[in-house]
Amino acid sequence: MGYNIGMVSLGCAKNQTDAEIMLGILKEKGHRIVSDPENADVIIINTCGFIESAKKESIESILELAEYKRGRCKILIASGCLAERYNKELLEEMPEVDAVVGTGDYHKIAEVIDDCLKGDRPALYGNKDYTPDEDLPRLLSTPFYTAYLKIADGCDNNCTYCAIPKIRGKFRSRKIEDIYNEALKLAAAGVKELILIAQDTTRYGKDIYGKYSLCELLEKLVTIEGIKWIRVHYYYPEAVTDELIETMAKYDKICSYIDMPIQHINDRILRRMARRTNRAEIEKTINKIRTAMPDSVIRTSIIVGFPGETQGEFEELYDFIRDIKFDRMGVFAYSREEDTAAAEFDDQIDEDIKQERLDILMSLQQQISLEKNKSKIGETIEVLVEGYEEESYLFFGRSRGDSIGVDSTVYFAANDEIEFGDIVKVEILDADEYDLTGKQTD
Repeated sequence: MGYNIGMVSLGCAKNQTDAEIMLGILKEKGHRIVSDPENADVIIINTCGFIESAKKESIESILELAEYKRGRCKILIASGCLAERYNKELLEEMPEVDAVVGTGDYHKIAEVIDDCLKGDRPALYGNKDYTPDEDLPRLLSTPFYTAYLKIADGCDNNCTYCAIPKIRGKFRSRKIEDIYNEALKLAAAGVKELILIAQDTTRYGKDIYGKYSLCELLEKLVTIEGIKWIRVHYYYPEAVTDELIETMAKYDKICSYIDMPIQHINDRILRRMARRTNRAEIEKTINKIRTAMPDSVIRTSIIVGFPGETQGEFEELYDFIRDIKFDRMGVFAYSREEDTAAAEFDDQIDEDIKQERLDILMSLQQQISLEKNKSKIGETIEVLVEGYEEESYLFFGRSRGDSIGVDSTVYFAANDEIEFGDIVKVEILDADEYDLTGKQTD
């Protein structure tokens, strides 16, 4: 007998692909996937536990979803990073939770549900060397034309502020042929945009092939018919080699979109973060990218308020961002995470100062974004059609420079009938800080 399964997945795309495998397994076992938790017999919340705000969101979501146990829902399962990191606390402090399933045990989700229905309260965690069976089914939760493709899991970088290695274990690459075979299946199902994901995609293959192998993987993936765009998250600056830049510049299918978290620019702060690069190398890498790919879009992430960050070091960061002009930027206030080296530093920054610095950088980036967007007026760009807005009578979608869920939107008028998932050419006529507006030209 199958049950109605509801799933809520929080956090990053890596977490989302784990959720999609769980859904695939459960569907194959005869269960039904429902979108409304009110109709679910079993609710799974795939949690994030990366930083304090994410943990808070996960806990609040668990409590909200637990309300459905007053109705049809019989079982509430917490899976993912929070379940891996705080398994005992969840079971002890949240009686609403019937099971916890960590980051290396999600493939056992069907058995966990069976055990819960028998009255057990399973707790699966600690399996941090797990690599998924390549034959596991997967049910996409993204629009049909876009899919994440996880090429590795875990991380070996051990940055002092980050708990990911403790949650997801060591860096583990999948084989090129396995990734290629999954990409073939996705293309056959209608996927046009592949988004390669890992905690550090630039280190892909180092553990199994003895060398950086992202170039070889990309060379293989560009041969797949049906795939129009290949996007990569995340490039670490110290591993962006000349060969990788050349490979990206060589193929039109590979979007000139570089999501490269630098976190800071001051050399002392970078050393305290245990980052493997410095200001001079970061600047050199950005210049190489922009020289080889003048149309490149560089997105970065910044941490403000890291322990010991002086006003002068923050001002150096501000000046660098003002001068280098990133196309996209996310800013995060440093989150003091237990079991990380930086949490023990004795020069923690006041929360008000962190927030003030975050606001200053975001205001700066807003100005840069407006300037860059206005410079696109008159250009014709490719847009992946994602929807239609009835109020404005405009279609909308994303350009090559915009990844799903995090970047800008392009709104445009179209004369012809177009389908969601089409890639069309749009002339840009107007721009604001975040979005572009234009008209279809083909």
